[in-house]
Amino acid sequence: MLTAVRRFLRGWLPTFVMIGVLFAVRSSLADWYDIPSGSMQPTILAGDRVAVNKLAYGLKVPFTRCQAAAWAAPQRGDIVTFGSPVDGERLIKRVVAIGGDQVAMRDGQLWLNGAAVLYTPNAPPAYPLQPAERPPHRWLREHLPGGPAHPVMASDARPHLRDWGPVRVPAAHVLVLGDNRDNSADGRVFGFVPYARLDGRAEGIALSLDRDRGWRPRWGRFGRGL
Repeated sequence: MLTAVRRFLRGWLPTFVMIGVLFAVRSSLADWYDIPSGSMQPTILAGDRVAVNKLAYGLKVPFTRCQAAAWAAPQRGDIVTFGSPVDGERLIKRVVAIGGDQVAMRDGQLWLNGAAVLYTPNAPPAYPLQPAERPPHRWLREHLPGGPAHPVMASDARPHLRDWGPVRVPAAHVLVLGDNRDNSADGRVFGFVPYARLDGRAEGIALSLDRDRGWRPRWGRFGRGL
């Protein structure tokens, strides 16, 4: 019996080690995230698989949220994955305000530290939205101070939490919003996200499949940066 156990371990141990290393890498170094909804449209679509850099802000002990080292802080405009402060569900949103910022929203327009954020017109997305996401929209580019301009969309027919604040973001926290501003359960619902809950920063789209068209590949989105 003992000989059989040793033979089994000798044959399968490399496989178990490889699986353990793979999960450790996904836990602490790099991972992917399958996008289930349209809350980050038009930047990220349902069916995109996003590559996440888990070393963007620091190093966590594998399989935990304990931080072994920290070397950077999230910046305005970063797209981050994190565990929801409400129920731990994994989410992806954009950082719009960082610790110390005073933030408010007036008729859907962000205000940061007493100044209105600039919005400019933007072209509609090249890829169709989900069927449930097709009421009239406004396509804009949002220019966050110190961050790159990025696309957002507004749905005036169904406004969602467009007037609030001002509030102050606590130290070592961020405020995150979805780019699909009128169809996103984000920081306006669950509050600020502490740095410790951030899993990493989304860097690009590895691949993309259109769920509404039989999981057809969206080839133009493969390898696209964010």
